Amino acid sequence: MKAVDRVRQALSAADHEDSIAEFPAGTHSAADAAAAVGCSIAQIAKSIVFRAGDEVVLVIASGTNRIDRAKVSAVLGRAVKPADAAWVEANTGFTVGGVSPVGHRASTTIVIDQTLLPYEILWAAAGSPTHAFQTTPGRLVTITGGIVADIRQD
Repeated sequence: MKAVDRVRQALSAADHEDSIAEFPAGTHSAADAAAAVGCSIAQIAKSIVFRAGDEVVLVIASGTNRIDRAKVSAVLGRAVKPADAAWVEANTGFTVGGVSPVGHRASTTIVIDQTLLPYEILWAAAGSPTHAFQTTPGRLVTITGGIVADIRQD
C-alpha cells in the first residue's frame, strides 16, 4: 500500500475527513509547505523522527520551532537521539519530508509541541513530500494519541 493511502486509511479509521491535498511544488520544508497550502509557517505541523533505542518517537512541532531533544527525553523519561533517513523509512514507512502523524507501519510514540494548540487550522504531511492534510490541534491530539508538551528549544 502506498504511504499516502495508509494515511488516508488511518484518517478514515479515526473518523477524520479526508483533507489530503497534493502540492506538486512540494512540501519538503515547513516554509515550502506553508507557501504551498497558503498558511503561516507556524501552522505547519512538521514531523521530526527520533529514536529511543529501537522505538520510533515522532515529534510534531510548529514549523517555526526547533526541537529541544533534552525536553523530549525528559517528557518520555528516556533518551532520544536523531534517526537517519534509512531508519526513518524502514520504521515508519515514510520518507523524510513526508512523515505523517498517522499511518505508521509500527507503534509510534508521539509528542506534540504545545505551541500548535492556539491555531485553528494546521497542515501536516500526508505520506509524501508532495501531500499534506488539514486538521485542527484538537483532532491532531485525538487521532495521534500524542503527548502535548513544551519541547520547543528556547
